[in-house]
Amino acid sequence: MFDITIIGAGITGSLIAHSLSKLDLKVLVLEKENDVAEGATGANSAMVHSGHDPKPGTLKCKYNLLGNRMYPDLCKELQVSYVPIGAYVAAGGEEEEEKLDTLIAQCEERHIPYEVLSGDEARENEPNLSDRISKVLSLPTTGIITPWEVTIAAMEEAMLNGVELKLDYEVKKIEKADDHFVINDEIETKVIVNCAGAHCDEITEMLRPSPYHTEARKGEYFVLDHLDGKFVNHVIYPAPSAKGKGVLAVPTVHGNVLLGPNSEFCEDVEDDSTGEGLDFVRSEITKTVKNIPYHKMIHTFAGLRPHIDLKDFYIQEDDQIENFIHVAGIESPGLSAAPAIAKDVVEGILMPKFIECKVKENYVRRKPFIDLSKMSDEQVNELIAKDPDFGKLICRCEKVSKGQIKDVINRRCGATTVKGVKMRCRPGMGRCQGGFCEPEVVKILAEELHKETKDILLDKDGSNILVAQAKEAL
Repeated sequence: MFDITIIGAGITGSLIAHSLSKLDLKVLVLEKENDVAEGATGANSAMVHSGHDPKPGTLKCKYNLLGNRMYPDLCKELQVSYVPIGAYVAAGGEEEEEKLDTLIAQCEERHIPYEVLSGDEARENEPNLSDRISKVLSLPTTGIITPWEVTIAAMEEAMLNGVELKLDYEVKKIEKADDHFVINDEIETKVIVNCAGAHCDEITEMLRPSPYHTEARKGEYFVLDHLDGKFVNHVIYPAPSAKGKGVLAVPTVHGNVLLGPNSEFCEDVEDDSTGEGLDFVRSEITKTVKNIPYHKMIHTFAGLRPHIDLKDFYIQEDDQIENFIHVAGIESPGLSAAPAIAKDVVEGILMPKFIECKVKENYVRRKPFIDLSKMSDEQVNELIAKDPDFGKLICRCEKVSKGQIKDVINRRCGATTVKGVKMRCRPGMGRCQGGFCEPEVVKILAEELHKETKDILLDKDGSNILVAQAKEAL
């Protein structure tokens, strides 16, 4: 029997698992997809908000502020990237400046560092800021991360310390026994933590009518290639609207720029297709930035955010079912809030249930993914001498070797799909979007996983790239 089972391996579920892995508990994570970070975690603006925007008195406000302060140390602990890039909230005209004044007052109340700039002052640092911008709120504590990198690192380290992960495992049934739960007639657990994102209400309804209803908000994005000169130096927000923070320009950790998102309700919580929303992004982004290099656009994508009708995060033990914990409605600023949510769930809800639990001794730290670009020539040569595959370039755009791809496949929480490899070491993230390297990645996956190439998936189940052999090899 497990002490705690977490349903959902997005960033919040994975950080909860990571915190629990430091304790002497038997922990299981269940994920219906074939990798972690496949839902909202894998498709968002990849930024850590300062906490200036959420409504006062909400859990969104509380956890955003706390999470923002936790991220630098968390990323250092997990040995992943965190860049305190800062943000500009840009206003043009009297009405938008009034909205900015509200945000300035909230920064004062929340002790968030800020500076107010005129449009001309801001353009000295951001030459591509729109000419219509007359006033800017500068927020230096805004950061950027790679969300799936944090999630994968947290889960990998959790697994190194005894947490079990079951992928491709869909929860279809939960029953409550006297002192435990039974999942799918086979898994017994004392406590369930429901981190199932857009499916949280479905999981709850396996036990009782859900106190909330989950819908999906779709957000669509453009991805710009690495540019010779920086397009923007900060995250650029517009003045906020009733629909949210608006369409942003966001530099990424790896030197790309995201433009987006829109925000539209979507009936299908699995529909991550792109379409008319990109036209809206094109229209709205011009309100804050100019000289947009669309000829450098290399990719588009859509993300789905789990929105509940309570209009706030829902984080608590169920008031009818003991030991069933809700972590629901984790939409924006959910990424920013995730470390603080995990801390509160573990320390405030779970640990009191296991008061005799001890902290593990000899905790194992993960080793970061091998990145040849961050190594000296001498270090690279030493690595190639040990394994010549580190000298075989597979992805020319992102300069990724076969050795790096083998490394991310053969770890705990390792890659099993082309997308899984892409998320861990970036082959296919560059200008050609896998046109050169993708067939090679398929071959390496097949070799390392001892599978046929036709059984290798691009992403989710059914996304086989090869379906049959066309002709006999010569």
